[in-house]
Formats: sequence, structure tokens, C-alpha cells
Amino acid sequence: MVKGDKEVLLDVDYGSEAPTTDTYGSLHNGGIIPPRYTAADDDDMDSNNSIPMQWMPKSNDPVPQLGNYFRDGRTKIFVLVWEVRSRRKRRGKGKTEVPSEEGESVPTEENSRSERRKAQLAQWREKFVQNLESTGLLMEKEETANEKKTIHFLKLSAPWDVLVYYAEELCLRAPLQQAQLHLDLNTSAQVLAKLCIPNVMADSVPNRPLDYYTCAFRKSKMNFLGCDNHDNYFTNTQRHRVVYEILSSTVFGKKKKTEAGVDRLINEGAFTAAFPLHEGAFELPKYGVRPDELNQRQVLYHYWARWGKWYKYQPLDHIREYFGEKIALYFAWLFYTAWLLPAAVVGTLVFMSGVMSMSSNTPKEICTSEATYLMCPLCNTCKAWNMSEICTMAKLGYLFDHPGTVLFSVFMSFWAVTFLEYWKRKMSTLAHHWDCMDFHEEEQERPRPEFAAMAPRMEQNPVTGVKEPYFPEKTRLSRMFTGSMVIIMMLCVVMIFLVTVVMCRGIISVMMFQTGSPVLRTEAGTIANILSSIVNLGLILLMGRVYTALAEQLTKWMHRTQTQYENAFIFKVFIFQFVNFYSSPFYVAFFKGFVGYPTNYGTLFGMRNEDCGPGGCLIELAEQLFIIMVGKQLINNCQEFLIKIKAWRQKRTLAKVLGKKASYTPQRWEEDYQLLECEGLFEEYLEMAVLQFGFITIFVAAFPLAPLFALLNNWVEIRLDSHKFVCEYRRPVAERAQNIGVWFNILEALSHLSVIANAFLIAFTSDFLPRLLYRYKFDNDLNGYVNFSLAYAPLNYTDYPMCYKAYRDNNGTYTLFYWELLAVRLGFIIAFEHVVFFVLRAIDWIVPDVPESLELKIKRERYLAKQALAENQEALL
Repeated sequence: MVKGDKEVLLDVDYGSEAPTTDTYGSLHNGGIIPPRYTAADDDDMDSNNSIPMQWMPKSNDPVPQLGNYFRDGRTKIFVLVWEVRSRRKRRGKGKTEVPSEEGESVPTEENSRSERRKAQLAQWREKFVQNLESTGLLMEKEETANEKKTIHFLKLSAPWDVLVYYAEELCLRAPLQQAQLHLDLNTSAQVLAKLCIPNVMADSVPNRPLDYYTCAFRKSKMNFLGCDNHDNYFTNTQRHRVVYEILSSTVFGKKKKTEAGVDRLINEGAFTAAFPLHEGAFELPKYGVRPDELNQRQVLYHYWARWGKWYKYQPLDHIREYFGEKIALYFAWLFYTAWLLPAAVVGTLVFMSGVMSMSSNTPKEICTSEATYLMCPLCNTCKAWNMSEICTMAKLGYLFDHPGTVLFSVFMSFWAVTFLEYWKRKMSTLAHHWDCMDFHEEEQERPRPEFAAMAPRMEQNPVTGVKEPYFPEKTRLSRMFTGSMVIIMMLCVVMIFLVTVVMCRGIISVMMFQTGSPVLRTEAGTIANILSSIVNLGLILLMGRVYTALAEQLTKWMHRTQTQYENAFIFKVFIFQFVNFYSSPFYVAFFKGFVGYPTNYGTLFGMRNEDCGPGGCLIELAEQLFIIMVGKQLINNCQEFLIKIKAWRQKRTLAKVLGKKASYTPQRWEEDYQLLECEGLFEEYLEMAVLQFGFITIFVAAFPLAPLFALLNNWVEIRLDSHKFVCEYRRPVAERAQNIGVWFNILEALSHLSVIANAFLIAFTSDFLPRLLYRYKFDNDLNGYVNFSLAYAPLNYTDYPMCYKAYRDNNGTYTLFYWELLAVRLGFIIAFEHVVFFVLRAIDWIVPDVPESLELKIKRERYLAKQALAENQEALL
């Protein structure tokens, strides 16, 4: 090969110091040349450390020097990054050298071990890049250096032949025929269009991807639509997926030890990052430009990530085209924000109706009784109190406990199950529209790097026949038992914290009551509940962080594929976070208030069991839900803003390497390296599924404003997440997905649990059924209801022969009305559950998961695929 056809490069000026084994070659204008193309008398080149690479031919035509391309201006880039501290820096910091007899410095054993480790990483990098070259990838190298360290950027790209080969291996979809110009997937837009109502949520986003009928790519059948255009046939995300597939399967060490894949090298420290580049800057150009001339990143920023677009539809096709199906499905799932709108409206109306009917719903005897009803002391050292003192709290209690709340609970139960049925149809439509309908059948995942590193032996895969890392059954069971014990132990810790919060609430109540202040005595329970809820929120956040880190370590042990790992990790964290978040609300809703009666009080560690406050347990539950839900959402949104600070600190790190060069313009790979690594969608799904969806469904009877707060939070969350992915994160490798995975199963479980929880909440925690039964049996206007619901203390309770709230006689025995009420409560639960679940099954049976129009489209696509892939085209025609 003629030397002039290559990019001739010069060595980096290291002064008197030769390049170390951490460098692959020399640098000049962004490339590396093999040693065989360097001058023979070049003493500065260490030929043992240079790696031959495949080069792009040099063109004489001027090409635009765009940051996300090779120097030819056409070849698209995937970037590998590693950092090397200069040898002078390494010698001067953190090392102790012992002089030998000959006067030379000899490194100590610790330094020798460190050097061996660095040499090992350099050897792995060298072999890894050599093997990458053998796969046919195109390569160029750039360096950014100062006197302290050098950052190496290895630019990678897959040529046409490699793309075609791996397109068939990865079962990429090939376009056959245009199906529809622009498929409208917004149901609300279709309804508004039929009603001829202007749609303010619609937005004209430029360069919208077209919808095609597709089939599995076949190299032997190169008659697909547009296959002659080699530069643009494969999308950027498909190119990235191919390059990442090669990086993930390339060997860098011994095959028997499964030393392969860039993820393992990043975990070992050989590389610091591997990512595709963004499509240029996200800022809009200062000069005038047509919308269709914007790059994909600018389109997403201008039409999606800006705060001014909060009321517009999300451009899901653009998101999928840029970030891949997995991230696009998350933002598609957030469309349930639109479903929150009717729930928020109904919940607000229910709350306002409670405000307007608060005086009529509150029994008049409470506020007008004055000293008529003298109640039993709330603690052993407390004094008796008048029921008239709790008039305000009783009104607030009935604000959340009225017939409208019951109707809203029924509405939200139907809302939850209907939403999930609609999401099934939406998910199947998107899966077909984005060519992922059969993804789960085609994907064959390789072992995870951590699994490969920790597996004790190799076994043959029964499907592929290839030897892979394997955990014996005995080892797996022992580790599963250990993990289960850790989970149980952590759940016990949560229960201990719950008991601590309960005791803290009791101590605060007693302290408030003993102050003697009428205001503090009346509001003692409310103040104690608010303070203990804040403490509980702090413990929830602390335990959540601790357990998430612990669950990550437990899950690394024995899950072979990334999907198995994610599902196991999600399940562990969900179980813990569910107990962590909901243990206190469940206690207040269903267990608080069982205190016994005078002369027979229940105790916990010497303290009397907690009784519900003056306004009842429902208002205390509402206070807890408000503090936990809204407080957690505010903290999460503040953490989103802190990402900007984290990104700024990371940019400073590279700025120190670049130096203070005012005229220097960072290249695209340098700017993207300054961005934060994408951490995935786990935290986003966990926040929405565990916290938000649970609170707006399970305890909505106690907190009808929950959908409204969820709606406001989601408007902010979508904007923060979109800005984070477009502006703050490195571009993640596009991942395919057919659905949202195990999260949908969790949402289904929460929706079914919400039906049961709301039924018990209305039956046992609310006063709706006792008042309803009293209206039916005695008085429709609730006259005398307060006196009827109170009981006298037993005769031998001589200290205070006062009243307490219960349906008991003077001996503490339950009255007949209590058993009638219990029968009504159980009957209500059975009727409520059966009606809701019957309607759910009816909807599931009547409404198919796949729309009829989509079934026709699938049949049409299969017909075209048979034609395109048929071996004997003439016979078929």
C-alpha cells in the first residue's frame, strides 16, 4: 500500500520520555498509523505499542469538518475513550521508590503490582483493538492532552459490508413499502378531529419518520426499499447497535474465561467510556434556518425538551429514532399523564364538594355539645377532655370522609384497570409501528460481564451449543437463600423503624397534651402526625438508598443475561420499596385505632396503643400521604436540578486537560465526553410505578387530590427528563424493546391491590358505612348519631366514668349494632371487589389487546414479507 494513500501522523511530543505501553500509536490531526508506515529512523515511535488499523482513503475533495464524522465528513462515529496519566505524573505522586546498589530507583512491591495492573489493561486494550480491526471496523484516533494526563478517543464506524452482515445477525427490519405518510397514534387528536375542535396540543414537528411495512433483513435479498443508498439506508441508531454488538462480542483475553466485551473492559478500567455521538449541538443556530434543516438533536430540544412545550404531544417517533425503542417506550408510557387529567378534575371536584358540604356532613352534636360529652383520657397521665374541643378537626375529617369520596374510589378503581387495558393496545401498536413486535423471539442475549467474571465454571449452552459461564445449582440455591435472608432482614429493619415512628408519635402527643395549652392539647395528634411523617419520609429515603445499593450487589451474583438481571433487581427493589413506602400508610389505614377499652387497653412496650385522632384515621392518612408523596416528588425534582451541577463539575475536568485556549473549539467527541453517562430508566420507572401510581390508586379514598399532584409532577418530570436526555446525558446506545417489561406486571399488581385496599378503606377506616346504616335504621339526618357511637366505660373504671368511641355496652362487650355493621362492611367489600373485577374481565374480553386495524396491517406486512423473501419470485408472482 502506498504511503501517500494513508494519513501520515507524527508522534506526540513527550519530551525526553518515550511513550508508555498505554498508548496505541502517534497523533496528528486525529489518526494512528501502523509502525510499518513510519520512518525507520523515528526513535520516538515505540513499535511494540502501536496497533495497525483500517483507514479511510484520503480524498482530495474538500469535505466539511463536522464533529460527529470521520475526517472525510461522511463516516459516522462511535467513540471509545480511555485516559492515561503521564509517566512523570505517575512517578511523582503516590509512589515510593527504593534506591538499588547501582544507584537506580527500584519500585516497591506495591508499585510493581500497580504497574503490572496497568500493563495488563494496556495488553487487553491492544488485543481488543486488534480484534476490532479484524471485524472490519473503520478507525481513527484523536488525543487531548496536557502535562498531567492524556485522553484518547478511538473513533469507530462500520462500513457497508459489516452493516449488512450484522443486520442479518441482529434481525434488523428492512423497509418494503411505505405504509402511511404519518401515522397518528394520539387517540385524543383523532377524537378532536372528528368533533372538528381545534387541537392546541398538536405540534408540527419537522422531519417526522415515515411508517413502512418491513420484514427481517436478508443479505441474499437485497431488493429492499432504498437499499441502493448505502450512506442513508441504515439509520444512525441501527449503525450504533451494530458497532455496539461488535464491541460487546469482541474478545480481549482468553475465551475460556469469557474475557470479551467492552462492558467488561469498562468495569475493569481499561476504558472509561463507550458511546455514540450526538447529532451535533442542541442549541439552535444564531442565523436563520428552516425547521427541516435542523439536526435530530435540535429538533428534540426545540419541539420537546423546552419548558414552553409542556402542553404539546411528545414526538415519540423522533424520540425513538434518536434514542431507541426502550427510552421511547418510557416516554410513551408517560402519556398516562393525559389520563391523569380527568382523574385530577374529578378528584378536585370531589374535594371541593367536601369543602362546600363540610358543615352539613359534620354531626352538629360535636360542635354544639360544649361540656355534654366528656371523653376518656388519651393516655395514662392525661386528663379528660370535651368533645367540643375537636370541632375543627372533625370538620376537616369529614372533608375527606363523605359520599363523594366513596364514588371517587369506585371511579379510580375503574380508571386504573381501564388505563392498563388501553396501555396494552397502545403498547402493541407502538411495538408494531417501531418494528419490535417479534423482538423477544429474535433476541439471544450473551452473558453479562459481571456474571462471566464471577462464574465458577463453564457449561455448554443447550440452545447454542457454546460453552458459557455457569453457576452450579447448589451455588445458586445457597446464594438465593443468602439474598432472601438479607431481604427479610432489611424488611425487619423497616418494621423496626415503623415501630420507632409510632412510639415517636406517641411521645410527641403526650408531651403536647401535658403542656396544658388548649391549642396544643387539641392539635397534639395532628402536630405529632405531621412531625412523625416528616421523620418517616427521611427514613424512607435513607433506607431506599441503602437497600438499592445492597440489592445491586446481591443481584450481580448469578443472573446470566441483562434481562434476567434487570428483572431480578427490579423485583427485589420493588418489594423493599413497597414495604418501605407503604408500611406506615397501611398501619394508619388498617391497624391504628385498635386500642381496646378502659380497663382493657392494649399496650406496646408499656405504652398504650395509638388511637385515631379527633378527626379520625382518614385525615391522618391524608396527612401522611401528602407529606410522603409531595415531599418525595419535590426531593426528586431537586435531584434532577442537581444533575446540572454534576455535569458542570465533569466539564471542568476536561477543561483542565484542554487548557485555557480561548481560540480552541472542542470537538464533538470532547463535548460529549464531558456529558454525564446515561444511568438508565430504573429510577424513573421506580418513582412513577412504586410511589406515584400506587398513591393515586391504593389510597385515593383518603387523598382525592393525589391525581392532581401527580399531574403537576408529571408535567415537570417530562420536561426535566427530556432535557436531561437531550442536553445533559451522553447519547445512550439505542436498545430495542417490545414493552416496558416487568414494570407492567407491577402496575397490574398495584391496580388489583388498589381495588382491595379501597374497599377495605371505605368499609373499615371511613365512617361512611356506620353513618349509612344509622340513617337507614334510626334517623336520616344523623340526629343523635354522636351519642349513639359513644360507649361508657365499665363500672369498675372509677377514675373517669367517661365515654369513648365504640359500639360496646358498659361491660365492654360488642353491641348488636356492631355485628350488623360488620356484616354490612364485609358485604360491601365483597360487592365492591366483584363488581370492579367483573367489569375488568368484561373489558378484557370485549376489547382485544391488538386493535383490528393493526391486525390487518400485520397481515399485510406478512404478505409483503413472503413476497420479498420468497426464493422463487417468478412462481410466486
